[in-house]
Amino acid sequence: MTPPGLLSAKPSGLSRARFLRLLATLATVPAGAALPSFAQQQPPQPPPPPMPMNTRPIPATQEALPVVGCGTWIGFDQRPGTDDYKRLPGVLDTLFAAGGKVIDSSPMYGRSEETTGELLAASGHTARAFLATKVWTSGREAGIAQMKQSFQRLRTSRIDLMQVHNLVDWRTHLATLRGWKDKGRVRYIGITHYTASAYAEVEAVLRAEKLDFLQINYSADARDAEKRLLPLAAERGVAVIVNLPFGGGGLLRRLRDKPLPGWAADIGCTSWAQVLLKFVLSHPGVTCVIPGTSRAQHMANNAAAGTGAYGDAAFWRAHAGELAG
Repeated sequence: MTPPGLLSAKPSGLSRARFLRLLATLATVPAGAALPSFAQQQPPQPPPPPMPMNTRPIPATQEALPVVGCGTWIGFDQRPGTDDYKRLPGVLDTLFAAGGKVIDSSPMYGRSEETTGELLAASGHTARAFLATKVWTSGREAGIAQMKQSFQRLRTSRIDLMQVHNLVDWRTHLATLRGWKDKGRVRYIGITHYTASAYAEVEAVLRAEKLDFLQINYSADARDAEKRLLPLAAERGVAVIVNLPFGGGGLLRRLRDKPLPGWAADIGCTSWAQVLLKFVLSHPGVTCVIPGTSRAQHMANNAAAGTGAYGDAAFWRAHAGELAG
């Protein structure tokens, strides 16, 4: 008779004779005594599932956007066959596996658009990506030609977000983009900049035009955007993508050799990069951050900052001095 608590079926891979001897042994084991090693074995427990990446709504549509994406400046300006190029599929695979999807590029970034299109087509993941790129030229016809080239390079018939790069001839291009949005060629339109010296013009455009997105620089050591632009974007219902979240890299380099403070664990951070990204994401006006990288391990580290809590304003005020580098 099978002892209580054991399955009556013979374990896979165990001979009948050995199975019967095991049952006889178990029948003689006093209550509370240790069971034979076979009887103590438990099926391996699967690892806990990874935390899902947080999302925030795009104000114009309430579409949920994952909070960490990937910028392609420099890192994706690579040619097929090189070692740097061969690393890039792992970057995008890691982004998607972590729940991210925003990939931001520009015709200004050398071969980055073309590389992005090649990699997505080769992996069959074009539909998984939220593709953002830019127009960066003057004149209506030149802008149209450049944007058509972006479609070809990215190997797509529709771009999720087209942005006027650094406000170059923005009146002309926004007029074109509104027509393209009405026709479904682009889903969202916006403007970008990366320097505080342009903030007055950025603010004027935000106030005057109906936009879906603003892309702007913001980091722990470059906080001017939080004074007027981030509140204004929230007021105007404009999603915000943050570029240069590491202060152009200088801040991260300064912090890299410093021990990670104990308070980083309070917001789930295991690296300085995650701390700096969570600082950016702690601002409620920020929708997504796009640190650039060409290495899968860095993408995984960055993506982890998109999970868990970010800390509130009081938390960051208490630790502001330690972020100065």
